[in-house]
Amino acid sequence: YHNVLLYFTGARLAPKEKLDIPVLFMPDTMKMYEAVVVIHVMRENGENWPYEDSDELNKDLKSSVTVAENGGIQGILWIYPVHGIPEAPQQKLVPAVVRCRARQRVERRVEVLLTGVVPGATAMPAARSSAEVNTNKPANLQEEVQVTDGFSTTVEFLYELQYQSNEINSQLAALVGMHLIQRERDTESGIVTLIFNIVFAPNKPMRNEATLIVQCTTGGVWKFPMLFIATEPEVDDVINIEAVGLNRESIISFKLTSQTR
Repeated sequence: YHNVLLYFTGARLAPKEKLDIPVLFMPDTMKMYEAVVVIHVMRENGENWPYEDSDELNKDLKSSVTVAENGGIQGILWIYPVHGIPEAPQQKLVPAVVRCRARQRVERRVEVLLTGVVPGATAMPAARSSAEVNTNKPANLQEEVQVTDGFSTTVEFLYELQYQSNEINSQLAALVGMHLIQRERDTESGIVTLIFNIVFAPNKPMRNEATLIVQCTTGGVWKFPMLFIATEPEVDDVINIEAVGLNRESIISFKLTSQTR
């Protein structure tokens, strides 16, 4: 973490005027950076703000003001913390497609490659990331996250599926499940592989795009496109109605059972 103090000197502000402060962030490694923007305001005429018992200022107030020798308040401080979280370069990756017939259930293993992950105190440049779907899922999925040799157990990952709108998110929240089942790191290239188990159980035909967002607790965000496709369901039954003659109605009855209240 790096603490950076940015000062603007000589900026004159009228009452209720706004001050825009540009902050430029150009990370070279996939780790989070921290900066502090400090605004120090003083009166234009050089006078102090009167304040009684300035020697007994509480601890929180002392960090927000600068006190003059005569006991008045010389300046007021506004402190704004800034967290810089680098994001892997956006690339035209082929979406990982999860396909299933409506009213059925499918499980897929999705592998994503994270480059530039910082193991411990070592930093590596950010590079390309990719994702793929492994349709040959073994029968026995491992429920525990495995850590291979050489991977720091202090490096954790947060992940979520982000959809194009809140409405789609509410619709697919109960239809899509995701669980991180394994992670490993190549000691030579430094590339981290995360393996997710994706469960898709659509209730109707649909086609929705999504973004798998992975964030490392040490800093860094990776995004991978995904596509969920639900095709037409299987036919429940075939109803045959025999004609009894021209211009005469043929009637057949059948029962429908509601699955919910």
